[in-house]
Amino acid sequence: MIMLDGTGRSLEMTCDSCNATNRVPLRRLGDRPVCGRCRRHLAIDRPVEVTDGTFDPLITESAVPVLVDFWAPWCGPCRMVAPELEKLASQKQGQLLVAKLNSDENPQVSQRYDVRAIPTLLLFRRGEEARRLQGAMRAPQILSSLGF
Repeated sequence: MIMLDGTGRSLEMTCDSCNATNRVPLRRLGDRPVCGRCRRHLAIDRPVEVTDGTFDPLITESAVPVLVDFWAPWCGPCRMVAPELEKLASQKQGQLLVAKLNSDENPQVSQRYDVRAIPTLLLFRRGEEARRLQGAMRAPQILSSLGF
């Protein structure tokens, strides 16, 4: 399991090999983190849930670009994009961090970035919005639109 800690500055991850809980600072994501117990590489291969409270630290502290999916559970196209984002997270681990923000539960960030339609994907580099994509797309289309 991968989730942001309460500060939004680290990921808390369970090692797939030994089930130890590890804390990985976002500034170290590009360093291929290893488990503190068994020393195996930790896989950051799934999207991370983000909230209004953890959003800003995530996009500013991350050593790698962050792709944020603005979505809602009732949205059909959002459900279609979800497995594609899982693929991206797995394919680009260490190069791109994929995050999901439920727009219904976290309206402040959605309003600040003027997200009016979902799904909307925003790519952040060093805290700044670099690209914006809207609508359902497959993983290869997302990657080419983002310049990866």
